[in-house]
Amino acid sequence: MSIETSKKKKGIQMPHTYIILFLIVLVVCLLTYVIPAGQFERQEDASGRMLIVPGTYTQVESSPVSPLEIPMAFVRTLGSSSVNEIIFFIFIIGGAFELIMQTGMITAFCAKLGKMFAGKEKLLIPIFITVFAVGGFTMGMSVEVLVFVPIGIAVAKAVGYDTITGTAMIAMGSIVGFTAGIYNPFNVGVAQSIAGVTPMFSGAWYRWIILVAFIVVTSLYIIHYAEKVKKNPSKNLMGNEDSNLEDVDVSAIEVTGRHKLILLAVVIALAVLIYGVAYLGWFITEMATLFLVLGVVCGILAGFSGNKICDLYVQGMANITFGAMIVGVAGTINTVMVDGMIIDTIINALANAIVALPSSVKIIGMFLVQNIINLPINSGTGQAAATMPIMAPVGDLVGLTRQSTVLAFQLGDGLTNAIYPTSSTMLGFLAASKIPYSVWLKYVIKLVILLSLVSMAFLALAVVIGY
Repeated sequence: MSIETSKKKKGIQMPHTYIILFLIVLVVCLLTYVIPAGQFERQEDASGRMLIVPGTYTQVESSPVSPLEIPMAFVRTLGSSSVNEIIFFIFIIGGAFELIMQTGMITAFCAKLGKMFAGKEKLLIPIFITVFAVGGFTMGMSVEVLVFVPIGIAVAKAVGYDTITGTAMIAMGSIVGFTAGIYNPFNVGVAQSIAGVTPMFSGAWYRWIILVAFIVVTSLYIIHYAEKVKKNPSKNLMGNEDSNLEDVDVSAIEVTGRHKLILLAVVIALAVLIYGVAYLGWFITEMATLFLVLGVVCGILAGFSGNKICDLYVQGMANITFGAMIVGVAGTINTVMVDGMIIDTIINALANAIVALPSSVKIIGMFLVQNIINLPINSGTGQAAATMPIMAPVGDLVGLTRQSTVLAFQLGDGLTNAIYPTSSTMLGFLAASKIPYSVWLKYVIKLVILLSLVSMAFLALAVVIGY
Protein backbone atom coordinates (compact mmCIF):
# COMPACT_ATOMS: atom_id res chain seq x y z
CA MET A 1 0.00 0.00 0.00
CA SER A 2 2.74 2.40 0.97
CA ILE A 3 4.64 1.53 -2.22
CA GLU A 4 1.57 2.34 -4.33
CA THR A 5 1.06 5.58 -2.48
CA SER A 6 4.70 6.46 -3.05
CA LYS A 7 4.32 5.76 -6.76
CA LYS A 8 1.22 7.93 -6.95
CA LYS A 9 3.05 10.77 -5.25
CA LYS A 10 5.93 10.34 -7.65
CA GLY A 11 3.51 10.43 -10.57
CA ILE A 12 2.12 13.84 -9.60
CA GLN A 13 5.41 15.33 -8.50
CA MET A 14 5.87 18.93 -9.65
CA PRO A 15 8.44 19.19 -12.46
CA HIS A 16 11.70 20.99 -11.74
CA THR A 17 11.45 24.76 -12.18
CA TYR A 18 13.91 24.64 -15.08
CA ILE A 19 11.72 22.05 -16.83
CA ILE A 20 8.63 24.26 -16.43
CA LEU A 21 10.44 27.26 -17.88
CA PHE A 22 11.91 25.19 -20.73
CA LEU A 23 8.41 23.96 -21.64
CA ILE A 24 7.18 27.57 -21.71
CA VAL A 25 10.07 28.51 -24.02
CA LEU A 26 9.23 25.52 -26.22
CA VAL A 27 5.57 26.56 -26.44
CA VAL A 28 6.60 30.10 -27.38
CA CYS A 29 8.84 28.66 -30.11
CA LEU A 30 5.88 26.74 -31.52
CA LEU A 31 3.71 29.86 -31.33
CA THR A 32 6.15 31.66 -33.64
CA TYR A 33 4.99 29.22 -36.35
CA VAL A 34 1.31 29.95 -35.63
CA ILE A 35 1.04 33.61 -34.65
CA PRO A 36 1.62 35.99 -37.58
CA ALA A 37 4.75 38.07 -37.29
CA GLY A 38 4.19 41.78 -37.08
CA GLN A 39 5.61 45.02 -35.82
CA PHE A 40 4.76 48.59 -34.94
CA GLU A 41 6.74 51.57 -36.06
CA ARG A 42 8.61 53.13 -33.18
CA GLN A 43 10.00 56.58 -32.62
CA GLU A 44 12.32 58.01 -30.01
CA ASP A 45 10.86 60.55 -27.61
CA ALA A 46 12.70 63.44 -25.93
CA SER A 47 13.98 61.21 -23.13
CA GLY A 48 15.39 58.64 -25.54
CA ARG A 49 12.64 56.03 -25.11
CA MET A 50 11.52 54.15 -28.21
CA LEU A 51 7.71 54.36 -28.27
CA ILE A 52 5.22 52.46 -30.38
CA VAL A 53 3.46 54.65 -32.93
CA PRO A 54 -0.29 53.82 -32.66
CA GLY A 55 -1.96 52.64 -35.85
CA THR A 56 1.28 51.53 -37.50
CA TYR A 57 1.04 47.79 -36.86
CA THR A 58 1.73 45.77 -39.98
CA GLN A 59 2.28 42.10 -40.59
CA VAL A 60 5.74 41.18 -41.76
CA GLU A 61 7.36 38.08 -43.12
CA SER A 62 7.16 35.18 -40.69
CA SER A 63 10.28 34.60 -38.60
CA PRO A 64 9.67 31.29 -36.79
CA VAL A 65 12.11 30.17 -34.12
CA SER A 66 13.04 26.49 -34.26
CA PRO A 67 13.14 24.58 -30.96
CA LEU A 68 16.70 23.70 -31.97
CA GLU A 69 17.57 27.36 -31.48
CA ILE A 70 16.57 27.34 -27.80
CA PRO A 71 20.10 26.62 -26.47
CA MET A 72 21.53 29.51 -28.49
CA ALA A 73 18.68 31.78 -27.37
CA PHE A 74 19.45 30.87 -23.76
CA VAL A 75 23.15 31.69 -24.15
CA ARG A 76 22.33 34.98 -25.92
CA THR A 77 19.96 35.86 -23.10
CA LEU A 78 22.66 35.21 -20.52
CA GLY A 79 24.96 37.44 -22.55
CA SER A 80 22.55 40.37 -22.65
CA SER A 81 23.44 43.18 -20.27
CA SER A 82 19.96 43.41 -18.74
CA VAL A 83 20.03 39.76 -17.69
CA ASN A 84 23.64 39.19 -16.72
CA GLU A 85 23.62 42.31 -14.53
CA ILE A 86 20.75 40.85 -12.51
CA ILE A 87 22.43 37.44 -12.31
CA PHE A 88 25.72 38.88 -11.06
CA PHE A 89 23.79 41.13 -8.68
CA ILE A 90 22.14 38.04 -7.19
CA PHE A 91 25.51 36.28 -6.93
CA ILE A 92 27.11 39.22 -5.13
CA ILE A 93 24.16 39.55 -2.76
CA GLY A 94 24.41 35.83 -2.06
CA GLY A 95 28.09 36.14 -1.19
CA ALA A 96 27.67 39.29 0.90
CA PHE A 97 24.80 37.93 2.94
CA GLU A 98 26.53 34.61 3.52
CA LEU A 99 29.29 36.63 5.19
CA ILE A 100 26.81 38.71 7.17
CA MET A 101 24.89 35.62 8.27
CA GLN A 102 28.10 33.84 9.32
CA THR A 103 29.00 36.74 11.63
CA GLY A 104 25.95 35.84 13.74
CA MET A 105 24.79 39.46 13.82
CA ILE A 106 21.39 38.87 12.24
CA THR A 107 20.70 35.85 14.43
CA ALA A 108 21.61 37.81 17.57
CA PHE A 109 19.52 40.88 16.82
CA CYS A 110 16.59 38.87 15.48
CA ALA A 111 16.59 36.77 18.63
CA LYS A 112 16.47 40.00 20.60
CA LEU A 113 13.68 41.34 18.39
CA GLY A 114 11.80 38.08 18.82
CA LYS A 115 11.93 38.50 22.59
CA MET A 116 10.74 42.12 22.29
CA PHE A 117 7.72 41.07 20.22
CA ALA A 118 6.91 37.95 22.22
CA GLY A 119 3.12 37.77 22.44
CA LYS A 120 2.59 40.48 19.79
CA GLU A 121 4.22 38.86 16.76
CA LYS A 122 1.36 39.84 14.46
CA LEU A 123 2.56 43.46 14.55
CA LEU A 124 5.76 42.51 12.73
CA ILE A 125 3.97 41.59 9.52
CA PRO A 126 2.08 44.86 8.78
CA ILE A 127 5.14 46.85 9.93
CA PHE A 128 7.44 45.10 7.44
CA ILE A 129 4.83 45.25 4.65
CA THR A 130 4.32 48.99 5.15
CA VAL A 131 8.04 49.78 5.28
CA PHE A 132 8.75 48.01 2.00
CA ALA A 133 5.58 49.35 0.40
CA VAL A 134 6.96 52.84 1.01
CA GLY A 135 10.11 51.88 -0.88
CA GLY A 136 7.94 50.51 -3.68
CA PHE A 137 5.68 53.52 -4.22
CA THR A 138 8.36 56.18 -3.81
CA MET A 139 11.52 54.81 -5.40
CA GLY A 140 10.05 51.93 -7.36
CA MET A 141 12.09 49.48 -5.30
CA SER A 142 11.72 45.92 -6.58
CA VAL A 143 14.94 44.03 -7.33
CA GLU A 144 16.65 46.22 -4.71
CA VAL A 145 14.55 44.58 -1.98
CA LEU A 146 16.31 41.25 -2.53
CA VAL A 147 18.96 42.29 -0.04
CA PHE A 148 16.39 42.40 2.77
CA VAL A 149 14.95 38.91 2.26
CA PRO A 150 17.42 37.07 4.55
CA ILE A 151 16.71 39.62 7.28
CA GLY A 152 12.95 39.18 6.91
CA ILE A 153 13.30 35.41 7.12
CA ALA A 154 15.48 35.65 10.22
CA VAL A 155 13.02 37.99 11.95
CA ALA A 156 10.05 35.80 11.04
CA LYS A 157 11.75 32.69 12.39
CA ALA A 158 12.74 34.52 15.55
CA VAL A 159 9.05 34.88 16.43
CA GLY A 160 8.05 31.37 15.39
CA TYR A 161 7.00 31.92 11.78
CA ASP A 162 8.55 30.33 8.67
CA THR A 163 10.62 31.17 5.60
CA ILE A 164 7.57 31.83 3.42
CA THR A 165 6.19 34.37 5.90
CA GLY A 166 9.54 36.15 6.18
CA THR A 167 9.85 36.34 2.41
CA ALA A 168 6.23 37.33 1.77
CA MET A 169 6.12 40.26 4.17
CA ILE A 170 9.06 41.81 2.29
CA ALA A 171 8.35 40.69 -1.28
CA MET A 172 4.62 41.44 -1.19
CA GLY A 173 5.24 44.70 0.64
CA SER A 174 7.40 45.96 -2.21
CA ILE A 175 5.04 44.55 -4.86
CA VAL A 176 1.87 46.20 -3.48
CA GLY A 177 3.76 49.45 -2.95
CA PHE A 178 5.19 49.39 -6.47
CA THR A 179 1.76 48.55 -7.89
CA ALA A 180 -0.09 51.30 -6.01
CA GLY A 181 2.67 53.51 -7.41
CA ILE A 182 1.67 56.74 -5.69
CA TYR A 183 4.91 58.51 -6.66
CA ASN A 184 6.60 55.64 -8.49
CA PRO A 185 8.59 57.09 -11.40
CA PHE A 186 8.92 53.73 -13.15
CA ASN A 187 5.26 52.89 -13.70
CA VAL A 188 2.96 55.84 -12.94
CA GLY A 189 5.57 58.45 -13.86
CA VAL A 190 6.38 56.95 -17.26
CA ALA A 191 2.76 56.02 -18.06
CA GLN A 192 1.38 59.46 -17.19
CA SER A 193 4.12 61.10 -19.21
CA ILE A 194 3.37 58.99 -22.30
CA ALA A 195 -0.39 59.40 -21.88
CA GLY A 196 -0.06 63.16 -21.47
CA VAL A 197 -1.54 63.22 -17.96
CA THR A 198 -0.53 66.38 -16.10
CA PRO A 199 0.68 67.33 -13.60
CA MET A 200 2.98 64.39 -12.97
CA PHE A 201 1.69 62.07 -10.21
CA SER A 202 -1.74 63.72 -10.23
CA GLY A 203 -4.55 61.58 -8.81
CA ALA A 204 -2.34 60.46 -5.92
CA TRP A 205 -5.21 60.68 -3.42
CA TYR A 206 -6.97 57.73 -5.04
CA ARG A 207 -3.77 55.69 -5.21
CA TRP A 208 -3.24 56.31 -1.47
CA ILE A 209 -6.62 54.69 -0.77
CA ILE A 210 -5.71 51.73 -2.99
CA LEU A 211 -2.39 51.31 -1.16
CA VAL A 212 -4.08 51.19 2.24
CA ALA A 213 -6.51 48.56 0.97
CA PHE A 214 -3.63 46.51 -0.47
CA ILE A 215 -1.68 46.65 2.80
CA VAL A 216 -4.70 45.59 4.87
CA VAL A 217 -5.57 42.65 2.60
CA THR A 218 -1.95 41.52 2.31
CA SER A 219 -1.33 41.78 6.06
CA LEU A 220 -4.42 39.77 6.96
CA TYR A 221 -3.56 37.09 4.39
CA ILE A 222 0.04 36.67 5.56
CA ILE A 223 -0.94 36.77 9.25
CA HIS A 224 -3.56 34.06 8.68
CA TYR A 225 -0.99 31.69 7.16
CA ALA A 226 1.76 32.62 9.64
CA GLU A 227 -0.40 31.95 12.69
CA LYS A 228 -1.63 28.69 11.19
CA VAL A 229 1.95 27.47 10.72
CA LYS A 230 2.98 28.67 14.17
CA LYS A 231 0.19 26.67 15.81
CA ASN A 232 0.75 23.63 13.59
CA PRO A 233 4.20 23.44 11.91
CA SER A 234 2.94 20.62 9.67
CA LYS A 235 1.01 23.32 7.75
CA ASN A 236 4.32 24.78 6.55
CA LEU A 237 4.15 24.52 2.75
CA MET A 238 7.91 23.93 2.58
CA GLY A 239 7.65 20.89 4.84
CA ASN A 240 10.99 19.45 5.90
CA GLU A 241 12.85 21.81 3.56
CA ASP A 242 12.29 24.61 6.07
CA SER A 243 14.18 24.73 9.36
CA ASN A 244 12.42 24.84 12.72
CA LEU A 245 13.32 27.71 15.04
CA GLU A 246 12.07 25.76 18.04
CA ASP A 247 15.35 23.83 17.92
CA VAL A 248 17.25 27.07 18.62
CA ASP A 249 17.64 28.36 22.18
CA VAL A 250 17.33 32.08 21.44
CA SER A 251 17.66 32.94 25.13
CA ALA A 252 21.31 31.87 24.99
CA ILE A 253 22.14 34.23 22.11
CA GLU A 254 23.68 37.57 23.09
CA VAL A 255 24.45 40.72 21.11
CA THR A 256 28.19 41.48 21.20
CA GLY A 257 30.21 44.58 20.40
CA ARG A 258 31.22 43.10 17.04
CA HIS A 259 27.55 42.48 16.26
CA LYS A 260 26.78 46.15 16.92
CA LEU A 261 29.59 47.31 14.62
CA ILE A 262 28.42 44.96 11.84
CA LEU A 263 24.83 46.18 12.26
CA LEU A 264 26.07 49.77 12.01
CA ALA A 265 27.90 48.92 8.77
CA VAL A 266 24.75 47.32 7.35
CA VAL A 267 22.55 50.29 8.36
CA ILE A 268 25.00 52.77 6.79
CA ALA A 269 25.12 50.68 3.60
CA LEU A 270 21.32 50.53 3.37
CA ALA A 271 21.07 54.28 3.96
CA VAL A 272 23.59 54.84 1.16
CA LEU A 273 21.57 52.43 -1.02
CA ILE A 274 18.32 54.32 -0.46
CA TYR A 275 19.99 57.69 -1.09
CA GLY A 276 21.74 56.39 -4.20
CA VAL A 277 18.57 54.94 -5.69
CA ALA A 278 16.46 57.99 -4.82
CA TYR A 279 18.83 60.83 -5.70
CA LEU A 280 21.79 59.51 -7.69
CA GLY A 281 20.03 57.26 -10.17
CA TRP A 282 21.71 54.11 -8.91
CA PHE A 283 20.77 50.77 -10.36
CA ILE A 284 22.22 47.27 -10.39
CA THR A 285 25.91 48.06 -11.03
CA GLU A 286 26.16 50.59 -8.21
CA MET A 287 24.14 48.45 -5.80
CA ALA A 288 26.22 45.37 -6.54
CA THR A 289 29.41 47.35 -5.87
CA LEU A 290 28.01 48.58 -2.56
CA PHE A 291 27.18 45.08 -1.35
CA LEU A 292 30.46 43.65 -2.58
CA VAL A 293 32.24 46.14 -0.31
CA LEU A 294 29.73 45.61 2.52
CA GLY A 295 30.40 41.87 2.60
CA VAL A 296 34.15 42.39 2.91
CA VAL A 297 33.76 45.08 5.59
CA CYS A 298 31.46 42.85 7.66
CA GLY A 299 33.93 39.99 7.37
CA ILE A 300 36.75 42.22 8.62
CA LEU A 301 34.63 43.54 11.51
CA ALA A 302 33.81 39.95 12.46
CA GLY A 303 37.52 39.16 12.67
CA PHE A 304 37.52 36.75 9.72
CA SER A 305 40.76 36.07 7.85
CA GLY A 306 41.11 36.99 4.19
CA ASN A 307 40.86 33.33 3.18
CA LYS A 308 37.68 32.83 5.20
CA ILE A 309 36.09 35.92 3.66
CA CYS A 310 36.82 34.59 0.17
CA ASP A 311 35.59 31.09 1.04
CA LEU A 312 32.33 32.43 2.47
CA TYR A 313 31.77 34.65 -0.58
CA VAL A 314 32.16 31.65 -2.88
CA GLN A 315 29.94 29.54 -0.62
CA GLY A 316 27.21 32.18 -0.68
CA MET A 317 27.37 32.45 -4.45
CA ALA A 318 27.21 28.67 -4.81
CA ASN A 319 24.15 28.50 -2.57
CA ILE A 320 22.26 30.93 -4.79
CA THR A 321 23.31 29.57 -8.21
CA PHE A 322 20.02 27.74 -8.79
CA GLY A 323 17.92 30.87 -8.45
CA ALA A 324 20.37 33.12 -10.27
CA MET A 325 20.34 30.93 -13.37
CA ILE A 326 16.53 30.92 -13.40
CA VAL A 327 16.70 34.57 -14.42
CA GLY A 328 18.49 33.57 -17.63
CA VAL A 329 16.12 30.70 -18.38
CA ALA A 330 13.06 32.91 -17.89
CA GLY A 331 14.58 35.69 -19.98
CA THR A 332 14.81 33.27 -22.90
CA ILE A 333 11.01 33.47 -23.21
CA ASN A 334 11.24 37.13 -24.17
CA THR A 335 14.24 36.48 -26.45
CA VAL A 336 12.27 33.92 -28.47
CA MET A 337 9.26 36.26 -28.76
CA VAL A 338 11.48 39.04 -30.05
CA ASP A 339 13.28 36.75 -32.50
CA GLY A 340 9.94 35.39 -33.74
CA MET A 341 8.54 38.94 -34.04
CA ILE A 342 5.30 38.00 -32.29
CA ILE A 343 5.40 40.40 -29.33
CA ASP A 344 3.84 43.30 -31.27
CA THR A 345 1.23 40.96 -32.75
CA ILE A 346 0.20 39.81 -29.28
CA ILE A 347 0.05 43.37 -27.94
CA ASN A 348 -1.99 44.55 -30.93
CA ALA A 349 -4.52 41.71 -30.68
CA LEU A 350 -5.03 42.12 -26.93
CA ALA A 351 -5.45 45.89 -27.19
CA ASN A 352 -7.97 45.59 -30.03
CA ALA A 353 -10.00 43.03 -28.08
CA ILE A 354 -10.99 45.68 -25.54
CA VAL A 355 -13.13 47.52 -28.08
CA ALA A 356 -15.54 44.58 -28.30
CA LEU A 357 -16.28 44.56 -24.55
CA PRO A 358 -19.41 46.13 -23.00
CA SER A 359 -18.71 49.67 -21.83
CA SER A 360 -19.17 48.78 -18.15
CA VAL A 361 -16.25 46.35 -18.21
CA LYS A 362 -13.90 48.07 -20.64
CA ILE A 363 -11.56 49.32 -17.92
CA ILE A 364 -11.47 45.86 -16.33
CA GLY A 365 -10.74 44.51 -19.79
CA MET A 366 -7.78 46.89 -19.99
CA PHE A 367 -6.63 45.66 -16.60
CA LEU A 368 -6.80 42.03 -17.73
CA VAL A 369 -4.99 42.81 -20.98
CA GLN A 370 -2.16 44.47 -19.04
CA ASN A 371 -1.99 41.38 -16.82
CA ILE A 372 -1.46 39.21 -19.89
CA ILE A 373 1.05 41.57 -21.51
CA ASN A 374 3.00 41.59 -18.24
CA LEU A 375 4.01 37.97 -18.91
CA PRO A 376 6.25 38.69 -21.93
CA ILE A 377 7.06 42.30 -20.99
CA ASN A 378 7.80 42.06 -17.29
CA SER A 379 9.00 45.61 -16.81
CA GLY A 380 6.88 48.51 -15.63
CA THR A 381 8.74 51.03 -17.73
CA GLY A 382 8.91 48.72 -20.74
CA GLN A 383 5.24 47.82 -20.55
CA ALA A 384 4.26 51.48 -20.22
CA ALA A 385 6.35 52.37 -23.26
CA ALA A 386 4.91 49.46 -25.24
CA THR A 387 1.23 49.76 -24.35
CA MET A 388 0.34 53.30 -23.25
CA PRO A 389 0.66 54.78 -26.77
CA ILE A 390 -2.03 52.25 -27.74
CA MET A 391 -4.10 52.10 -24.55
CA ALA A 392 -4.41 55.86 -24.08
CA PRO A 393 -6.08 56.44 -27.49
CA VAL A 394 -8.19 53.29 -27.00
CA GLY A 395 -9.36 54.73 -23.67
CA ASP A 396 -10.28 57.96 -25.42
CA LEU A 397 -12.35 56.03 -27.97
CA VAL A 398 -14.29 54.08 -25.34
CA GLY A 399 -14.91 57.02 -23.01
CA LEU A 400 -12.29 56.45 -20.31
CA THR A 401 -10.18 59.22 -18.84
CA ARG A 402 -6.45 58.89 -19.36
CA GLN A 403 -5.98 58.92 -15.58
CA SER A 404 -8.15 55.79 -15.35
CA THR A 405 -6.30 54.21 -18.27
CA VAL A 406 -2.99 54.73 -16.45
CA LEU A 407 -4.53 53.22 -13.31
CA ALA A 408 -5.60 50.12 -15.26
CA PHE A 409 -2.06 49.84 -16.60
CA GLN A 410 -0.26 50.11 -13.25
CA LEU A 411 -2.57 47.66 -11.47
CA GLY A 412 -2.35 45.21 -14.36
CA ASP A 413 1.41 45.53 -14.54
CA GLY A 414 2.25 45.07 -10.87
CA LEU A 415 0.38 42.30 -9.06
CA THR A 416 1.23 39.43 -11.39
CA ASN A 417 4.92 40.09 -10.75
CA ALA A 418 4.34 37.91 -7.69
CA ILE A 419 3.51 34.83 -9.79
CA TYR A 420 4.84 35.13 -13.35
CA PRO A 421 7.93 33.01 -14.06
CA THR A 422 9.19 35.83 -16.29
CA SER A 423 9.50 38.15 -13.28
CA SER A 424 13.21 38.29 -12.50
CA THR A 425 12.43 40.14 -9.27
CA MET A 426 10.12 37.40 -8.02
CA LEU A 427 12.63 34.74 -9.06
CA GLY A 428 15.26 36.70 -7.17
CA PHE A 429 13.11 36.58 -4.03
CA LEU A 430 12.83 32.83 -4.40
CA ALA A 431 16.56 32.50 -5.03
CA ALA A 432 17.36 34.45 -1.87
CA SER A 433 14.89 32.45 0.23
CA LYS A 434 15.36 29.07 -1.51
CA ILE A 435 11.59 28.64 -1.82
CA PRO A 436 10.67 26.38 -4.78
CA TYR A 437 8.58 28.21 -7.39
CA SER A 438 5.79 25.61 -7.14
CA VAL A 439 5.55 26.15 -3.36
CA TRP A 440 5.52 29.94 -3.70
CA LEU A 441 2.84 29.80 -6.40
CA LYS A 442 0.63 27.61 -4.20
CA TYR A 443 1.06 30.06 -1.34
CA VAL A 444 0.63 33.39 -3.10
CA ILE A 445 -1.89 32.69 -5.89
CA LYS A 446 -4.94 33.27 -3.65
CA LEU A 447 -3.50 36.56 -2.42
CA VAL A 448 -2.90 37.74 -5.99
CA ILE A 449 -6.50 36.85 -6.87
CA LEU A 450 -7.80 38.76 -3.83
CA LEU A 451 -5.71 41.82 -4.67
CA SER A 452 -6.86 41.60 -8.30
CA LEU A 453 -10.50 41.62 -7.19
CA VAL A 454 -9.78 44.66 -5.02
CA SER A 455 -8.12 46.30 -8.04
CA MET A 456 -11.11 45.63 -10.28
CA ALA A 457 -13.44 47.13 -7.67
CA PHE A 458 -11.34 50.30 -7.51
CA LEU A 459 -11.18 50.47 -11.32
CA ALA A 460 -14.95 50.20 -11.63
CA LEU A 461 -15.35 52.90 -8.98
CA ALA A 462 -12.83 55.09 -10.83
CA VAL A 463 -15.08 55.05 -13.90
CA VAL A 464 -18.15 55.91 -11.81
CA ILE A 465 -16.50 58.93 -10.15
CA GLY A 466 -14.78 60.07 -13.36
CA TYR A 467 -11.28 59.64 -11.92
